[in-house]
Amino acid sequence: MAQNDVETLNSFLRGEISAVETYRQALGSISDERLRSMLEACQKDHEQRVTSIRERIEKLGGTPAEGSGPWGVFAKLIEGGASVLGEKAAIQALEEGEDHGLADYKRDLEQVHGDARRFVRMELLPAQKRTHERLSKLKRTLH
Repeated sequence: MAQNDVETLNSFLRGEISAVETYRQALGSISDERLRSMLEACQKDHEQRVTSIRERIEKLGGTPAEGSGPWGVFAKLIEGGASVLGEKAAIQALEEGEDHGLADYKRDLEQVHGDARRFVRMELLPAQKRTHERLSKLKRTLH
């Protein structure tokens, strides 16, 4: 069971690493200071989740994933196109990433057990919901 928990947590970890990479790319094309500040806060949320998931995987005796894997490639494709189109498109791409992350946590919650499930349900999922909501509010202010 612990190995399955590690695999699922590593999947979440790769998604969070991808989110950090995507925010880093988006921030490179954002000049508005208020917008930058809000996006940096979202990026920090994801960085905190990267750290906490890595710690949890190590606690379970697993080896944390080092990179974002295939999700990183996906993020680069989305953000590469969005950066050409401007800030609104970048925010849209980030929101799609937040939607995807939230769906991943909800879908795979039942694949982890015991303390790992509590960790996902009580820490990761609520934190992802907060980040998602922050970005959704930001997107609404741009319209």
